[in-house]
Amino acid sequence: MIALKLTQIGNSVGVVLPKEALAKLGVEKGDTLYLTESAGGDMRLSSYSAEVAEEIALGEAFMDQYRDTFRALAK
Repeated sequence: MIALKLTQIGNSVGVVLPKEALAKLGVEKGDTLYLTESAGGDMRLSSYSAEVAEEIALGEAFMDQYRDTFRALAK
């Protein structure tokens, strides 16, 4: 287990990941990480989630299809 400490970054709170964690996740500065909730309520940090990627693609397609409706509702 790797313990992570929360730190103040401007007006936000962030986590600094040690080199070992970055290597294990296979990520580097600028990459995107996904924080997902499991059925038991635990949180999981991963560099890629097929489920999340599919949900994002579906959401983008939905937004594209109803772009005019969303613009009208936003007024």
